[in-house]
Amino acid sequence: MSRTPAPHSPAPPPAYPASVAAPGYPAPAGQPRSPAAPRPQAVSAHDALLCVDAPAMAASGMDGQLRGQGLQGFYRAGIRTLARMEVRLGGIEPMPLQGALTSAAEARFVGSIRVPGDPDPDPALTVERLRHADGSETVTVRNAGGRPARLPLEITFGTDLGLLADIAAGQRAADLPSQVQSAGLRWAAGGRSATVSARPTPHAVLAGAGVLRWDLELQPGARWSVELHTALESAPVGTRPPTGRGQGVPLPWTEPEVRCDDSRAERLVPRSLDALAALLLADADRPTDLYAASGAPWRFGLTAADALWAARWTLPFGTRMAAGTLRAMARRQQSAAAPGAVGTAGTAPRQEGVIPGPIRHGGPELPPTCTATEATLLFVTVLAEAWRWGLGRPEVIELLPAVERALAAMRAAVGDGSDGPEGFVLDLGRSPEERASRPAAARCEVQAQAYRAAMHGAELLAAFARPGAAEWRSWAAALRERFREQFWIDDLSGGRPAAALLTGGRSVPAVASSFVHLLDVGLSREGQLLEGLLDREQTRILAQRLVAPELDCGWGLRTLSAKSPRFNPLGHRSGAVRVHETALAVAGLADAGFEREAGVLLEGLLGAAEHFDGRLPEMYAGEQRVAGCPPVPHPAACRPAALSAAAGVHAVLALAGIRPDVPGGRVVVRPASTTPLGELELTGLRVAGEPFSVRVSRIGVAVVEEAPPQLQLGAG
Repeated sequence: MSRTPAPHSPAPPPAYPASVAAPGYPAPAGQPRSPAAPRPQAVSAHDALLCVDAPAMAASGMDGQLRGQGLQGFYRAGIRTLARMEVRLGGIEPMPLQGALTSAAEARFVGSIRVPGDPDPDPALTVERLRHADGSETVTVRNAGGRPARLPLEITFGTDLGLLADIAAGQRAADLPSQVQSAGLRWAAGGRSATVSARPTPHAVLAGAGVLRWDLELQPGARWSVELHTALESAPVGTRPPTGRGQGVPLPWTEPEVRCDDSRAERLVPRSLDALAALLLADADRPTDLYAASGAPWRFGLTAADALWAARWTLPFGTRMAAGTLRAMARRQQSAAAPGAVGTAGTAPRQEGVIPGPIRHGGPELPPTCTATEATLLFVTVLAEAWRWGLGRPEVIELLPAVERALAAMRAAVGDGSDGPEGFVLDLGRSPEERASRPAAARCEVQAQAYRAAMHGAELLAAFARPGAAEWRSWAAALRERFREQFWIDDLSGGRPAAALLTGGRSVPAVASSFVHLLDVGLSREGQLLEGLLDREQTRILAQRLVAPELDCGWGLRTLSAKSPRFNPLGHRSGAVRVHETALAVAGLADAGFEREAGVLLEGLLGAAEHFDGRLPEMYAGEQRVAGCPPVPHPAACRPAALSAAAGVHAVLALAGIRPDVPGGRVVVRPASTTPLGELELTGLRVAGEPFSVRVSRIGVAVVEEAPPQLQLGAG
């Protein structure tokens, strides 16, 4: 039986509090925001040069000057430690020549100055600024002319100690008065203070103007440098905020090498991992349990779902990132029952087993959704797949109680007909009062995530002799049958899934990128993939639909069909391209055997990455691709973002088709036979904690060149 489109009433009010964590660093853990409408974002970052090293960042224009305009400044833990840092030599600003990232955390700016009265037409002086996101900067002046240069170097500083959330909303307070401190300046307000220090010590400090001054005398060929450092001091709070990756803590992945015929992919993978490394956080009391912040500058804190996606997609480089992320999420999951446990800012879990997460816009067709649902279901999958990649038994056993709580929370969220479509999973964590008063929609992607969690949960329970495996397999099979009967909409183009079902079985017929979650079936035993919610013919129809112009804009998948009257190419859920969904489609289509369609979408993603210098933003406009024109940036996109950085890696590595089953002593390699990247060689991967390398020829033949000796190799 198939469902046909039916008229549906306007989307009901959100089933969760309207509060959304405002852009910026979240409030201290355990201190959720009071319900309030989110403030509009008035500041854009798409044209800013961002250096990021969580929990610090710096933003400026391409000239390197910090003028206190818009987002510009140094930040730490969501506080602007420095808003202005303007360099002048002899009263003249350097003419900007170049500004570029040298890594996600560092930038280099070069400018020139022609000394007044110099008869030589070429500029004699160059000014180089090497900036690090942690608040340090080195300014170097070099005299390449033929005469001595005698002139003052003045650097003007100022700050408002503003909160990033306020700055994003367009609020800019006046600069605070500065005070002389040691070899620099100090500002204080509201229990916070910031300092800037210089080495060598300035010749003059003008506190009233916020100026440090050095009188330079540079001989021909000579250079002179000053090192500047900005620091933040805050009043102690009850809960310590997350820290960045500390000194001596290694990256939670190996450094792979990608060689292929497509240079865009060769550049995308290392730059994506560099961006992801800049977003790494750790709880203050667990410095080695690293997880990814959602993105900079607007969501520079933990969003559980984003962190879990990033952990899942870096599994080919080792299981340390997954293990740290899973442990951090398990601690937050227990916050519903355990006093003093860590929570996610702006949210409050309402049911044990739910991993808290913020509310996000659901698009024009559906109410807002709580990312707690996605995070809780994804937790089960990440643990199951990390186990397949080689996560040790003791670490898995430690996390199994969290899996059982997550499955119980999923079972409690199944609709009974009065609170939502019967037999389908609704948003997790709603109170009984909310369920009775406000029926919820059963979203297409949630059913896919719930089905996968049930199957993966059953595998874990069976493997570790826990009760309930058979019941969860039966539950998943029943969900699959209900989905195929009730979620499929027949139309003249062959049909499509419904975006959601409403109470009474009414379908939401929107054509959306959320369909790609139906292709993400998940890794299973013996290197196989789980059976999905769609049958083979439905998958074929969906594959064709995804690459049709209504969804594929040429740079990736729009979040909503261009044929929809609600289409907006800049809408988060109404037309923009969200990078991670396109990557999910590439991997899912390749796994399902629809390699031509996977190649089409991959080409769009790589084309976009080329225009973003190999560093994919969180999203960009879903404008139709036009020859000679780059993709249109999105003013509210995070850059870098954990989802897009990890997704870029996933889209490339998925073509090699590496499917390990370490507990079963096997690894299967099933590459895409159409080889959209040409010859592909991957080295520096990890399976069972040991090196793994594979080469895929231009005709799609895989050769495993390095693998753990205890694993049997197989072809898919």
